[in-house]
Amino acid sequence: MSTVRTSGPMASSSLRRAGAPTPLAASTQVPVVFTPTGVKHLHHAAEEFDVGVYFEANGHGTVLFSKAAIHAFHSTSGQNKEQTEALEILKALSDVINQAVGDALSDMLLVIAVLVCEGRTFDQWDAAYTDLPSRQEKVKVANRADFVPINADTELAAPAGLQDAINAQVKKFTNGRCFVRPSGTEDIVRVYAEAATRDETELLANIVCGIVYDSFGGVGARPEKFVRVDGAGNVVA
Repeated sequence: MSTVRTSGPMASSSLRRAGAPTPLAASTQVPVVFTPTGVKHLHHAAEEFDVGVYFEANGHGTVLFSKAAIHAFHSTSGQNKEQTEALEILKALSDVINQAVGDALSDMLLVIAVLVCEGRTFDQWDAAYTDLPSRQEKVKVANRADFVPINADTELAAPAGLQDAINAQVKKFTNGRCFVRPSGTEDIVRVYAEAATRDETELLANIVCGIVYDSFGGVGARPEKFVRVDGAGNVVA
């Protein structure tokens, strides 16, 4: 999940947890800020901007406009035809979007309106973004409290050495990313991985699961799919 932030008087934020959000944001030349999982975190972060856009991977989300932004839309006069049309579009957007709650109908109407204005088809819109393959696994551990997440659950401060081991494996995969975080209700850790292909994604996930299980307190029967690595981080056949 991420918040897209721009500099200047108008800031745009987009918070989500979907495969490959960072390359998409980079293509728009807008930096990304991560937040913890959950609408409550996304919504509060989006409120920090004049224009805030957030959507979770499950689709829930909305667009927020600050009072200052709405005032600017209505009180500013365009200096040419292009600016005047842009202001009219911004005013219309703030009227269509339901800022109080994630409203799928208003979101759908907004998408249709934007596509009509840009002369684009749904197929062209869909082709603008492709999810990377992703995999979620879990590992039973002796004590989930040993795992301390930081940086919006994207890294671990503890146990010592685990984050370095994860980073070393991620570097081996094209478009690789992997996060490990403890469950809030039971002694397991959740492993999320993504990479350029489905096979690479599953391999990365199972390598990290194997590292957690073998070296950081795994309990119970060891799943056969977990991959073993040696002391140098190389896969053991």
